[in-house]
Amino acid sequence: MADSRENRSGLLRLAVLSCLSGAATGFVVAFFRIALRHADDWRDLAVQRAHDWPVPGLLLSIALVAGLAALATWLVERFSPYAAGSGIPHVEAVAKKELPPAPFSLVPVKFLGGWLAIGGGLALGREGPSVQIGAGLGSYTGETCRLSESDCIALLAAGAGAGLATAFNAPIAGAVFVLEELIRCFDTKIAIAALGASCAAIAIARLLLGNAPDFTVPALPYSSFQSGFFFLALGAVAGLAGVVYNTAILKCLSLASRIPWRPELRAAAIGGLVGALAWLAPGWVGGGDPITQRTLAGVEPIVWLPLLFAVRFLLGPVSYAAGTPGGLFAPMLVLGAQLGWLFAVLCHLILPHFVAPPAAFAVVGMAAFFTAVVRAPVTGIVLVTELTASFTQLIPMLWASFAAMVIPTILRNTPIYDSLSEPKYLRQRGQPASARRENTD
Repeated sequence: MADSRENRSGLLRLAVLSCLSGAATGFVVAFFRIALRHADDWRDLAVQRAHDWPVPGLLLSIALVAGLAALATWLVERFSPYAAGSGIPHVEAVAKKELPPAPFSLVPVKFLGGWLAIGGGLALGREGPSVQIGAGLGSYTGETCRLSESDCIALLAAGAGAGLATAFNAPIAGAVFVLEELIRCFDTKIAIAALGASCAAIAIARLLLGNAPDFTVPALPYSSFQSGFFFLALGAVAGLAGVVYNTAILKCLSLASRIPWRPELRAAAIGGLVGALAWLAPGWVGGGDPITQRTLAGVEPIVWLPLLFAVRFLLGPVSYAAGTPGGLFAPMLVLGAQLGWLFAVLCHLILPHFVAPPAAFAVVGMAAFFTAVVRAPVTGIVLVTELTASFTQLIPMLWASFAAMVIPTILRNTPIYDSLSEPKYLRQRGQPASARRENTD
């Protein structure tokens, strides 16, 4: 009886602390999102003014983004090596007890480094920093309150879900992400902590960010039975594209690791390329939310869409190789929306009487491409549904995600976060430069 009371008391304490750490995560990540919005505005204004002096303006744009990328990487190298990249593989490794939790210094480094890199124009997502910030706050809460190791891991996982929930205004996706991707099993204690953290995070965040979904999509009709075959085909195409994208990310990381430069110089070189692109096409750089919105609204010029898709397809892996804080989700959503829209246009060319709206294929493409890359279909479907409020597309997303899971699995392509969790990538991106040099000596 005493043990039962202690268990109930411990669970209640965990539930309360999950809400507190989730609220803190919602507050911090909401301000991170606000800071990124201002950074995007400042970058666009700087590039606009740089066009008044063509050649000096181009050089200034290159130098600015190169400097921001280098500074972000220096912060990572100097103060918190595990803040590099998405951070989700590190959180997964800590949850599996393969690595110790990072010190609290990771939180400010991830915030500032992510703001510099993403705000500077690198094609990285805000969810990577948000997830790792939330995980850091959850872990710190558990350690401060002297919880058991299992409870600290539950709070770490719950904080990660709260970070994702706030990053995309998607509380259900945040909780599902914890169970499907981070923990990969249903654990009652972690489920309670994840739900509490996501609820508290979104309650605080919506006071600062509002209640509306992140993307505005026109009302979409329910799909007909015949259109299911087209969505299945879209999923297969997304599956193939996901295999190529995963390979491109790993190839870029391997190539960057073989360049005998300091990490800051490599980041500066990549930032310089992004700066040149920002000067030529300001709307094509950054995390990509405006691009996704333009695609979903159908206002992106169709003649430019194939080129924009190709540029963003390469820009994401190249940006990730810079070693700055930044995630993969937002760039994937850009590519999924564009892939879906292009697929719909092709269907209309082949079958002129095909009447399914392209916006429906763009929404479904987001879920399908996410599934192909991450191999977390439930998270992808729930996330896109919450992002777009397109509840009528649940069945098409199910069809497409099914095909997007089958193709990479048949081709034996490893999910991206499983690949990034391999020791060589965690070691490459999670140790100080001095330690990496010792490992290669």
